Amino acid sequence: MEFNANKGKNVSIEAEGQTYDRHAIQTHFVQIGESYIDLVEKYVKPLYKPGDILSISEKIIALCQKRVIYKKDVKISFMAKFLSKFAMRSSAGIGVDSPYKMQVAIMLCGRAKVLYAAIRSGIGKLFHKRGIFYDIVGDEIKGLDGFYDKEFKEYGEFGIRIPENPSGVCNEIYEKTGVMAMIVDANDLDIQILGKADAINLPEKTLIALIKDNPAGQSTQLTPFILIRKHQEQK
Repeated sequence: MEFNANKGKNVSIEAEGQTYDRHAIQTHFVQIGESYIDLVEKYVKPLYKPGDILSISEKIIALCQKRVIYKKDVKISFMAKFLSKFAMRSSAGIGVDSPYKMQVAIMLCGRAKVLYAAIRSGIGKLFHKRGIFYDIVGDEIKGLDGFYDKEFKEYGEFGIRIPENPSGVCNEIYEKTGVMAMIVDANDLDIQILGKADAINLPEKTLIALIKDNPAGQSTQLTPFILIRKHQEQK
């Protein structure tokens, strides 16, 4: 099997003194409500070998779980419009500088918590501290995707929440397919392991090191699956 990387990424990476190869697996454009078990069976299982680890984009699992909030169901408040103007922009993608995402934060966390987070974030900026807003409102808002149609028109119509019970999903995938998987929220600035199969015995810091360069990319690659395998020297 020939391992292939996305443009600008490398196939091999060093982690904890070991060399690993990563293969970016391209899929079709996954729709809301598809089966992640079927996707793993179709795209991953033919390539998988015992000991491999599969890194899965959290967005794909969330879409399969129908974890979406449609734009038509989000009524933008004055508070959301106002606070979003002061949110920091990031090269990693759109955040709560979008009024829609700010409004979802208000819907899920409450007005008081979001306002408190915004005030604390504003104070933090004076001391050049970033990320305070998301530290307070939590991973649900930090991982909120969608409401953005630059790469895919469809994603402009809804927001995508983080997956529900990601470790449970990984254990289900392992039980039904034999594939050891982890679900990650990754961009070119930050990597977070949301869940992993109990069968994976590598520590989290090693798992993060395996994908620290975000090999799946964050554009139109359609490679939500990254197959990771210890490098084997050619004989």
